[in-house]
Amino acid sequence: MKNTYLTSYLPLFSILLFSLTFSVYGVEVFIDIFKKIGVYPGMREFLSDMQLKLALLVLLMVAFFMVFAALKLIGETINGVSMLFFASDSDGKLYNRVRSGSMIYFIGGLVSVVSLKSFLGMLLIFALSSIVYFIYFVYKISPSLSKMGLVGVVSLQVFSWSSLFITIFFVLLKLYNGVMASLPIISKVKL
Repeated sequence: MKNTYLTSYLPLFSILLFSLTFSVYGVEVFIDIFKKIGVYPGMREFLSDMQLKLALLVLLMVAFFMVFAALKLIGETINGVSMLFFASDSDGKLYNRVRSGSMIYFIGGLVSVVSLKSFLGMLLIFALSSIVYFIYFVYKISPSLSKMGLVGVVSLQVFSWSSLFITIFFVLLKLYNGVMASLPIISKVKL
């Protein structure tokens, strides 16, 4: 008899793996930034090189863990809402069918360890894992959906995720423009 909870730990391990790989890359980026702006020697007076890297790794890991956990929460909510609106299942059997899809992210997290030196590579692995999971999700629930239901699920997913990422992009762009406009160096150059 197969236990349905056998893979219930995989989402946590997937989040930890992706958080770790992005954090390891981020430590090197922050060390380079600290060296360029001249803060690194001052930090080394209080912490050894290993302690500084470990502190940065822990802080970045917490930050990335929160980001990936929030993405998982949003993803589960969007999946649940799409099944609520478009699937005729009220027993939760569809949800149990797609649970094993967490293996896709786990494998993606393992593969991202190979790409530790490339931020673009890690982003591509995460994006590819997400696309494969989306295809798996649609494939698993499609027998219980009509054609219009399938179109509705795909449309809701695409609309929700694109709205989220476009909103985040424009907020970050507005924040960046505000910071750049407030710098005195930039305002002198414009004169």
